[in-house]
Amino acid sequence: MGEIMTLPDAETAARERREAGRAVVFTNGCFDILHVGHVRLLEGARREGNALFVAVNDDESARRLKGRDRPIVPLADRMELLAALAAVDVVFPFSEDTPFEAIGRIRPDVLVKGADYAIEDIVGADLVSGRGGRVVRFPLACGRSSTRLVELLRIDRPDDRDP
Repeated sequence: MGEIMTLPDAETAARERREAGRAVVFTNGCFDILHVGHVRLLEGARREGNALFVAVNDDESARRLKGRDRPIVPLADRMELLAALAAVDVVFPFSEDTPFEAIGRIRPDVLVKGADYAIEDIVGADLVSGRGGRVVRFPLACGRSSTRLVELLRIDRPDDRDP
C-alpha cells in the first residue's frame, strides 16, 4: 500500500529512493472518479521505474480545472483510493493549477502523462529531460474518463422525472 504524504515529505522520500538507486516516476492528475483508465496509466507508469509518486490536485485546483461541480470525490478520499493501488508508492496533494513546483521538488527520473498531451505541452517535461530523465506518454483507455462518467451520470432520463 502506498503512503499519503505532504509535498515536503514526498520530496524527502523521493531523495531517499534516488540515493538508494531507485528510479523515481512521477505522474499527476485530479483522479476525481477512479476508473480503469487511471489504473492502466498508474500501472504503466510504475513499470517505468522503481517508485511511483502521484501528485493529486487538491479540491480547489480540481475545481478551477474541471468546473464548479468538481471534484465529485473529495481530496482525502481520492488520495486514499490511489494509495490503496499496488502500483502507487507515494501520493501527495498540490494546490497549484499545474504540478510544475512539485516536479521541481520531487526531481523524478521519469515523468508520465497520458498520450492526449503532446510532449511540448507536458508541464515539467523540460525540467525532467534537462536533467537526463525521460518523459513518457502513455496510451489512453479509449472512452474512459472521469469527465465522461460525470456526463453519463448527469443524463436526464425520462423515468427519473417527477410526474
